[in-house]
Amino acid sequence: MLPLIFRALSPAGVSAKLNIFIFHRVLPQPDPMLPFEPSAEQFNWMARFIARNFNVLTLSEAARRIQNGTLPAAAAVITFDDGYADNLEVAWPILNRYGIPATFFIATSFLDGGRMWNDEIIEAVRNAEAGQFDLSKFSLGAYTLTDTVSRVRTYETILGKLKYFEHVKRTQIAREIAFLNHVPGQSELMMTSTELKQLHAAGAEIGAHTQTHPILELLDDDKAFAEIEAGKIELESILGEAINVFAYPNGVPGKDCSVRHGEMVKKLGFQAAVTTEQACASASSKIFHLPRFTPWDRTPLRFAARSILHIRSSRH
Repeated sequence: MLPLIFRALSPAGVSAKLNIFIFHRVLPQPDPMLPFEPSAEQFNWMARFIARNFNVLTLSEAARRIQNGTLPAAAAVITFDDGYADNLEVAWPILNRYGIPATFFIATSFLDGGRMWNDEIIEAVRNAEAGQFDLSKFSLGAYTLTDTVSRVRTYETILGKLKYFEHVKRTQIAREIAFLNHVPGQSELMMTSTELKQLHAAGAEIGAHTQTHPILELLDDDKAFAEIEAGKIELESILGEAINVFAYPNGVPGKDCSVRHGEMVKKLGFQAAVTTEQACASASSKIFHLPRFTPWDRTPLRFAARSILHIRSSRH
């Protein structure tokens, strides 16, 4: 029996609200350089809380049921973006412990030894010597590195500036900064194709997340369509079955993706797509622009309170 508060806030049927959680990584141990990523211990109580308080579905099932008005009370989906190896190694065993499904969105070009541009920057700042960290030649400013807090603050500022650079230029600059700070080109950070097959075979739902994780709004329509299509085709080739759900990179509606990208996703045969708009989905939500929620609290009580507030305040 689900707790009454969540059943009351999100009853079954046409009045249901769908809470879609976003995660990226689950770390084996806490990493002070990644304070926003939960450790295995933290994710364990998060997963336990979600399992006890929500009816957890895959995204494809939730999308189908939100359209036909049959969502269960306190419906939820757990999603992971990008394709990190710890999704299989750390997160999946915890999800299995509590018997709950999850949907994993994969940016295919980073499989088999790749590293995303943001991780290039994070690892460069991690490796950099204390003192001046000058990126003026990249138009990214200069910083003073003294401790872990200053390093986190530095890479957050750099990522905020670099995020909206032209896509290819962004990747090239991130790799050069990483190279200058002794970050190797190859990485075990992301899943291999074999590991992705293992995750899928174990029962995980796999969704597309483009090929190279560009901000679609910064691409012309042909390039945006090609990115979405290439990621879908590559995943279908690896897994041998249709890929039905999609997540927009970065995902802020009107800034990173728009209605025309939803039309592209629909044309390519996807059944649903998710953004990073902070809200609950409902029967009135657009199926190709479903909102999601990032749970940032790191204590069980605050996490529970945030979840309740999120459902209550959702305008969808």
